[in-house]
Amino acid sequence: MIPSSIPVNFGLGLSWPGENDFAQGGSKLASFTERMIGTAKLDVHAYEEVEADTRATGQATGVVLLASLAGGIGSVGLGAGGLGSFTIGAIAALIGWVTWAFTTYIIGTRLLPEPQTRADVGELMRTLGFAQSPGLLRIFGSLPGVGPLVLSLIQIWLLVAMVVAIRQALDYHSTFRAVGVCLVGWVISTVIAVVLLLFVAP
Repeated sequence: MIPSSIPVNFGLGLSWPGENDFAQGGSKLASFTERMIGTAKLDVHAYEEVEADTRATGQATGVVLLASLAGGIGSVGLGAGGLGSFTIGAIAALIGWVTWAFTTYIIGTRLLPEPQTRADVGELMRTLGFAQSPGLLRIFGSLPGVGPLVLSLIQIWLLVAMVVAIRQALDYHSTFRAVGVCLVGWVISTVIAVVLLLFVAP
């Protein structure tokens, strides 16, 4: 959160946990898994925690990559992809995540803010990154017969998690407004990600 009197700060906090973090018997790893479980359960306190922790941007990156990997494995199991698509999938996931956070920041804080809205891009990157925690279950999309149904249910779960992430990061009281920002941001970021991928795809 940032006071309105202070210029907007991107607040990325890209550092990964250092050696001092692991001196406490792996407590940071436990915190990481607990945060993933909490955000997957749509626990608003978990979203508030990652929003406030500037060191959690690296963790959020890990969640995005793990979810992308799980989705790739699920797609391979369904015959919809191959091992060569994993790298492109990871790049697409990262581009989509960053562009969605940035477009959501613009829409949520400049175009559709509520009076109490205070946020920066880093806060949105962290909450939106952890909101992809349910995406790890896409690995089960390869299950014969029920794979497509599993993927559909997980996609709905992901969208709900994104709405919660945006509502908490932007301090919205209105869930309806968070849904609107989520959908508009998703469309814009998807278009941007596709255009950028045209330049990086082999």
